[in-house]
Amino acid sequence: MKIQEVVDALEQFAPLPLQESYDNAGLQVGLTEADVSGALLCLDVTEDVVDEAVRRGCNLVVSHHPLLFRGLKRISGGDYVQRAVMKAIKNDVCVVSMHTNLDNAEGGVNYKIAELLGLHEVTPLAEGGSGAVGMLAEPVEPVRFIQRVKELFGVECCMTNALLERPVRKVAVCGGAGSFLLGKALEQGADAFITGEMHYHEFFGAEQQIQIMVIGHYESEQYTTEVLRKIMTDKFPEIKTEMYGSTNPVRYW
Repeated sequence: MKIQEVVDALEQFAPLPLQESYDNAGLQVGLTEADVSGALLCLDVTEDVVDEAVRRGCNLVVSHHPLLFRGLKRISGGDYVQRAVMKAIKNDVCVVSMHTNLDNAEGGVNYKIAELLGLHEVTPLAEGGSGAVGMLAEPVEPVRFIQRVKELFGVECCMTNALLERPVRKVAVCGGAGSFLLGKALEQGADAFITGEMHYHEFFGAEQQIQIMVIGHYESEQYTTEVLRKIMTDKFPEIKTEMYGSTNPVRYW
């Protein structure tokens, strides 16, 4: 099985034209004509991830966040991105990233979040597939819903606006930095909007309209590797597929 065949399957599920204009999804490093010895799935590509791929005998790393988000003007080991690129090339490890194309794909990142929350009647939150919105089976009081989300996503701290004074039934979600979809969530009449990041001033102005819930970038997207694993195992059950642990650089004190 060639690496290119895996890349083709990933891009069939989440076509590259679905990615946002600022993104750099797809092949990052390496040659795709090699046979796949195994695939290591992760959220972020770091030096440790490449080292782990080598230790586990995987010559393919599939990540959510692109290793090469911006162009490199030199590769001299000056930062972790350059060092990860150097290690990947030295060890013949191919790196492929499925980012906003996987965010925007039906059945992708945001649909996984909706699945974990138990939402039904799930549809895209905006044109192009961004975000997702769906219904809880039963209305839930805001405090109970916040606690449920914290438990599901292993969140130590959930940032919210003022507590909503009505139950939550319709929920909008966007993994990662999703504040750009808050307006769409309001337009669709969502009772709650869950995302990974928002700026301070974006918490103003929607009091008692919607329950804003910010749970952390990594926390909101941590189950993306399960989406990638399902694509891989459905298409290529014979390929060894490994999961890397947490790459979250944020610590809570």
